[in-house]
Amino acid sequence: MVKAFLETYATLLVNRPELISVEIESQDEGFDEITIYASSEDVGKLIGKEGRMINAIKTVISGCKAKGGNSYRVNVKAVD
Repeated sequence: MVKAFLETYATLLVNRPELISVEIESQDEGFDEITIYASSEDVGKLIGKEGRMINAIKTVISGCKAKGGNSYRVNVKAVD
C-alpha cells in the first residue's frame, strides 16, 4: 500500500516519471526504510522548498503506521 502510494504520488510531481522507483527495506522488527529513487533534476522537486514536500510525504506515511504498525524512514536518492 505504501509503495504504490509513493510511486503514484512521486510520478505526479516530477518531470521524468519513468525514472521513479521505490524500495522498502526492513531494518528491524516494526521499522522499514523507504528509498525513493528519482533523476537528479527531480530530487529537488521531491524535497521541496525548505523540505516541505518531503515532510508532507512523511506525514502521510506516518498515518500508515497507525494502520500497519510499522515505523518508516523516507529517503530520496538521485539516479544517474
